[in-house]
Amino acid sequence: MTRPSGSQRNKSERVCVGAVAGAYGVRGEVRLKSFCAEAEAIGSYGPLWSEDGTRSFEITLGAAVAQGFAARLSGVQSREQADALRGLRLFVDRARLPSLPDDEFYHADLIGLEVFDTGGTSLGRVNAVLNHGASDLLELVSPGRKGAVLLPFTQAIVPTVDLAAGRIIADPPEGLLE
Repeated sequence: MTRPSGSQRNKSERVCVGAVAGAYGVRGEVRLKSFCAEAEAIGSYGPLWSEDGTRSFEITLGAAVAQGFAARLSGVQSREQADALRGLRLFVDRARLPSLPDDEFYHADLIGLEVFDTGGTSLGRVNAVLNHGASDLLELVSPGRKGAVLLPFTQAIVPTVDLAAGRIIADPPEGLLE
């Protein structure tokens, strides 16, 4: 990633670090997709929590598999239990995450920020941070515009991220927003 997911702003007490993609094998293991910059780091952040905070899991990573890891979650004993967790997003307490350099941000901290161009005109709000392999993209949505705009999240195009003020300053390429 050009500018990976971190911040000092305490937007949320928990940050999504992965998701269960389904069962793996017949003994209760799951296929776990990591959203961490270093995928295997997800194994060191435990316990991981469900989004609503009602369930917590200790995690033991197994072998790397397509798009993730085979993993054992505490309390999951059967394939049926593992498959029932498909789609479960897993969160970690923000305090357990490492501090990041000033030019890196956790995706969760960017979502919801308002984006302005260098002249001060609002371009929309960050709806999601996407990465399809090359670099991060900010998905911007704004009232009155059909569909979202994907803004490359590079230093040249997004020179300023001000988490304290809750805004991003961008210099989008000509023609991107028309």
